[in-house]
Amino acid sequence: MAPLFKLMGIMALCFASTFILANAMGWLTLEQIEVWLTQANTLSITTVALVVIVLLFLDLFVAVPTLSIMMLGGYFAGVYVGGLAAFSGTLLAGVGGYVLSYLFGDKIVNVVVKDAQQRQDLREKFNRHGVLMILLSRAMPILPEVTACMSGISRMSFAKFMLAWCTVNLPYSFIAAYAGSISSLENPIPAIITAISLTVFFWLGWGLLDRFALSRRSA
Repeated sequence: MAPLFKLMGIMALCFASTFILANAMGWLTLEQIEVWLTQANTLSITTVALVVIVLLFLDLFVAVPTLSIMMLGGYFAGVYVGGLAAFSGTLLAGVGGYVLSYLFGDKIVNVVVKDAQQRQDLREKFNRHGVLMILLSRAMPILPEVTACMSGISRMSFAKFMLAWCTVNLPYSFIAAYAGSISSLENPIPAIITAISLTVFFWLGWGLLDRFALSRRSA
């Protein structure tokens, strides 16, 4: 699976570089985002929702603090509007990553992986394990966008991609929004506990997956 992880690693580095560059330039910082949402809140809840959707869609191109944005959306717009906005933004980012990679991903793969057979193996292996990777992608930043792009590159069925993407991101969005809705500057504990719990949950999932894969290889 070396070519697969090589390609995913390069994509992750590219996404990470956008986060580093944006922070170095003072763009899309958490403080800046909080100011935008505070200003949007003075206009309407709809404006807050639109800002959340746009920011989470931009995560496809410039890495942003996704979980924090979802929680802030819940804080300003409430669990239902905030959760729906968070899910809509992640859905747009996922579909965008899939479609763009489906159309143009071959050019990247051909540069990174020179051997035609390895390129075919890469696609087959991601199709075999991709659903689980998507379901566990919220274990760390950047990984969701990488798995969305890999789904398009590997020509995963769009229906299968959408089912896996929605299965993980729909509850994730509403859990994050709920945590934000019951948190405040005076009491940020619910948001902190939720962030830690979600991270631990998905990391445990990766650990179980890795253990299962090792047991299968040794069998």
